[in-house]
Amino acid sequence: MTTSKPYLTGHFTPVAEEVTATGLIVEGTLPPELNGRLVRNGHNPKPGVTPTHWFKGSGMVHGIRLREGRAEWYRNRWVYTPALEGAPYMTERGPDLTASAAGTHIIEHAGRLLALCEANLPFELTAELDTVGAYDFGGKLRGAMTAHPKEDPVTGELHFFGSSPFPPFLTYYVSDAKGHIVHDAEVPGATAALKHDFALTRRHVVFVEGNVTFDHAETSGIPYSWNDHQPSRIGVMPRGEDGAGRMRWFSIEPGNMLHVSNAYEDGQGRIVLEGPTVDREGFRLSWNWWVGAPGRGSEPVSRSYTRRWVLDMAACTVDEQIIDDLPVEFPTLNEEYLGAENRYQYAISFPDENGMGGYGVVKYDRTTGARRVHRVGDARLPSEAVFVPAADATGEDDGYLLTVVSDLKQDASQLLVLDASDLERVATVHLPHRVGAGLHGSWIPDSRLEGSAG
Repeated sequence: MTTSKPYLTGHFTPVAEEVTATGLIVEGTLPPELNGRLVRNGHNPKPGVTPTHWFKGSGMVHGIRLREGRAEWYRNRWVYTPALEGAPYMTERGPDLTASAAGTHIIEHAGRLLALCEANLPFELTAELDTVGAYDFGGKLRGAMTAHPKEDPVTGELHFFGSSPFPPFLTYYVSDAKGHIVHDAEVPGATAALKHDFALTRRHVVFVEGNVTFDHAETSGIPYSWNDHQPSRIGVMPRGEDGAGRMRWFSIEPGNMLHVSNAYEDGQGRIVLEGPTVDREGFRLSWNWWVGAPGRGSEPVSRSYTRRWVLDMAACTVDEQIIDDLPVEFPTLNEEYLGAENRYQYAISFPDENGMGGYGVVKYDRTTGARRVHRVGDARLPSEAVFVPAADATGEDDGYLLTVVSDLKQDASQLLVLDASDLERVATVHLPHRVGAGLHGSWIPDSRLEGSAG
């Protein structure tokens, strides 16, 4: 079957079968401390299914098990939600929060693997990636959950939110390290603007509302569009039980941000927030790619440049600037620095809207302003680069980046293990088939899935 939908062709061609392979071939030497699983999620509709939007495709999780210098297995599984069999999201009784694509992200919290999609409940998976079912934190999660929760590296708490195009527009949750929701609050002043990601600092929760907001006339199945009349704002809420009552909003320049790089309080008490953003034209080109419409960019993200906001809470001012001219997305960092000032962060580079440049793994040094790019090669697209600390790490970038590469020329995929300090290749793991380009994933050490088989 031929299709003009860009999210069903090239690097994004769906995988048609579930596979289990053991004893994977390794080139180079896998660091022996990599004992765990790289799990990665993405939209992968079943054969014969053409979703109306990239984000409507059913989720498929890919896992690679590493242990003691060996690549023990690879397996891929669809997330078996009602939507995989065609169940509608909207019913006569309202939204079915279990009818999820479950294709945006996968995390571990309190020993559970959770596949996430922001309009729905999480779906729990086993350590071997089989579907357990919808998970609602023992009935305490009453609505949808963001696909981008944040785990506090100090407390182990999981901070997350639920966003809705209808009141309450934004609900904030905290789950303790054992997986129990211990706090929730409606966030005052929020609107129907799209909130895909957010930021957590040591003292604040930071939300971003851009110019993309609910649009009931949008026919793709994802009811959002750019609106020049939607104010673009950053919301800052102190952490703690009474934080919602002290929520403040700050106006910013028009734009839209999908993913946060990091945020923190600097030495002057200002909040520094960074992440790739698009302007109106960048969103138009990107959206048209996501729905397969004419006038689209050549890549799923266009004109996506890293932006920095500095919020002076005392002076009620925001300074913002684009700090790099390289089109990037999928920012990551050493998660031990989440919410604190980080020197290094990573991203995936894309060609610009004219096709110039190429795919690569990017490292930024925020202290010197230096940018280093590991080019993966022609017709090769890397996935989000997940940072894993080295054994007995002493420096922030003392560790490894794990990325799965889609290779169109060889019709194959490999897991690349890069040294996070210099982006040099440490090892390559050959996978049994080409893995379609996905979205987000996690490295889950064995210690986080105690008692798991395999």
